[in-house]
Amino acid sequence: MGIHATAIVEPGATLGRDVDIGPYAVVGAEVTLGDETRLLAHAMVVGKTVVGRSNVIHSFAVVGGEPQVKRGRVSAASALLMGDRNVVREHATLHRGTEGVTRVGSDNLFMVGAHVAHDVTVGAHVTLANGVQLAGHAVVEDHATFGGLSGVAQFVRVGESAFVAAGAMCERDVPPFVIVQGDRARVRALNLVGLRRREVPEASLESLTRAFRVLFASGVPLARAMREVPPGDAYVDRLLAALGERDAPRPRP
Repeated sequence: MGIHATAIVEPGATLGRDVDIGPYAVVGAEVTLGDETRLLAHAMVVGKTVVGRSNVIHSFAVVGGEPQVKRGRVSAASALLMGDRNVVREHATLHRGTEGVTRVGSDNLFMVGAHVAHDVTVGAHVTLANGVQLAGHAVVEDHATFGGLSGVAQFVRVGESAFVAAGAMCERDVPPFVIVQGDRARVRALNLVGLRRREVPEASLESLTRAFRVLFASGVPLARAMREVPPGDAYVDRLLAALGERDAPRPRP
């Protein structure tokens, strides 16, 4: 444990206890690294970036890089905030916000070549497989999982415990608890495997299954189908709320 002789830690950086910084790694002057965080050889953490405790950042990953924007200026508030116990694999890139903050929760896995763009919010227990691309201002809720080479457009929300299949291109909000697939991505099934891994109660799984059949497999227009689904189960209520918000007008910065 410690700072390798070839690593560059710029004056002003704040390092927690038992931080491990490998050969040729770079830590910028405005960076804070939490306790027991590890940077492997050639990893970079730069800009106004706060990394929580027990994170692992692998070789050639860049955390806190400048946002990729063609128009407008990056404000002084531009930052990246990361929670605890995240794993960022090789060549993944997580960029700071433009007018605000890119936020990453805890216990996430960003596989090789994954990209988290400016002003994105990622919850907790999220998995991005190799080459997944999250565009600016996207929101990913807790327990979402992405197959390799899938993508999410700007301002799109991916709901909790959703599964985005490999290669899927999401240009509309993804409801919670479902599997989406295709270009453009469409709802295909309920994510029962992910929900069981999350230990959702069987009674809620049954309620979600009944709701899914009405909402997505009955052929009834969605607005009418939503009125036919009985509320009361917490997970069904969250699904209905997300569907109600999906088509509502949203402000754009």
